[in-house]
Amino acid sequence: MRAVNLTLLTDLYELTMMQGYFKNPTDQIVVFDAFYRKNPCGGGYAIAAGLEQIIEYVRDLHFSPDDVDYLRSLNIFDEDFLEYLRGFHFTGDIYAIPEGTVVFPMEPLLKVIAPVMEAQLVETAILNLLNHQSLIATKASRVVYAAKGDGIMEFGLRRAQGPDAGIYGARAAMIGGCIGTSNVLTGKMFDVPVKGTHAHSWIMSFPDEYTAFKTYAELYPQACILLVDTYDVLNSGVPNAIRVFKEMKEAGIDMKGYGIRIDSGDLAYLSKKAYQMLSDAGFGDAIISASSDLDEYLIDSLKTQGAKINSWGVGTNLITSSGHPAFGGVYKLAAIKDKNDKDFVPKIKLSENIEKVTNPGNKTVQRIYDKDTGKIRADLICLADEKFDPEQDMIIFDPIATWKKTKITGGTYELRELLVPVFKKGNCVYTSPSVMEIQKLCKEEMNTLWDETRRLVNPQEVYVDLSDKLYKIKTDLLEEMGRAAIE
Repeated sequence: MRAVNLTLLTDLYELTMMQGYFKNPTDQIVVFDAFYRKNPCGGGYAIAAGLEQIIEYVRDLHFSPDDVDYLRSLNIFDEDFLEYLRGFHFTGDIYAIPEGTVVFPMEPLLKVIAPVMEAQLVETAILNLLNHQSLIATKASRVVYAAKGDGIMEFGLRRAQGPDAGIYGARAAMIGGCIGTSNVLTGKMFDVPVKGTHAHSWIMSFPDEYTAFKTYAELYPQACILLVDTYDVLNSGVPNAIRVFKEMKEAGIDMKGYGIRIDSGDLAYLSKKAYQMLSDAGFGDAIISASSDLDEYLIDSLKTQGAKINSWGVGTNLITSSGHPAFGGVYKLAAIKDKNDKDFVPKIKLSENIEKVTNPGNKTVQRIYDKDTGKIRADLICLADEKFDPEQDMIIFDPIATWKKTKITGGTYELRELLVPVFKKGNCVYTSPSVMEIQKLCKEEMNTLWDETRRLVNPQEVYVDLSDKLYKIKTDLLEEMGRAAIE
């Protein structure tokens, strides 16, 4: 719509808390973790996405004169605080898991280490950007998996919840593995392939279906996908498409990327009949594309039924992540220290819900890979300064059901730290890859998952465990707070 300074893309309480800290000066440096508690879509994993936009937001973080004037008009902020905001900029550190990486519940996807006012302000925008794109990238990866190698085109722009959701949702869908998007602005902004065919209105605007097909084929012989369900798929659409393909061939026009699209009806039955008709006419290599409210479950079902579809257009259910419309990421305080202190003091949030009890301390994530297969064995949330020797045996355990233990023999595994520096002392030290480079990384990441974790229904969960040191810190804090509660 127009370029917007996103500094005020925040919840009001972030600013009222900032004023509270300003009025009660503190030298506190804090650690905040952004993480999620449950995999979206009932799946066994998620895909991290949105970091590039978080970087842009933090780089541009400043309060314009108009921003300050608006905040003054609310009559809840004092002039000395508003004057402070005029010179505000981010001075802290940010670590994040790169986009396209497979991630799991409870592990920090992003960590902010900064003065408390700065860390508090960035919470809302970070979650907004991280939650949305991670959700859509995850949904896209599931759709791509269901298609078993067939191309998935994203074309949900008209059903997205607004322009930003359409633009950045399409970006995330490309990260998740789509071969193209119908969204031209996303194509321009992120240099990703744009694809499309034509609408039913194109057919209806001509005297007959054949003329509409012929005109389109002559215009786009190298990308000629004809929509065959405007009137009657098998009795009109496919025969007219075959007629046009024959005429183009007889005219010596070498068509590439040609075929048909079916947008309604029984897609399994119609695609099999259409394939037979095309094959009998000598066009067995034609693309048969399908659309019509598809998602991963319907695509999986159609594949099981033997549908002769090799290209899928997925719109509404992808761009909105239908069935699971929110990612659920949260941003929690994990540690505090005074400016001149050496070590952080771990902090923990309690809850009646066990899954809402946070993991304290300044942490990182070590991914454990099986050396022979390259598959993920487990993730280990640990303190940022912990070191591990992959030549030594490692015993990991479920942090809730602690009797569940696994021994990983030394020499059989490899380790990779997932969090990488993004900002240091307010300066960006990370270069974002292109979307297509992130897509390639995502494909490689998906191949590190066992098939049991990738399945669409009732997947096997990947272990996300705590190191011995972190587990002891957590249990000591819980014991301490439990004792305080009964004294």
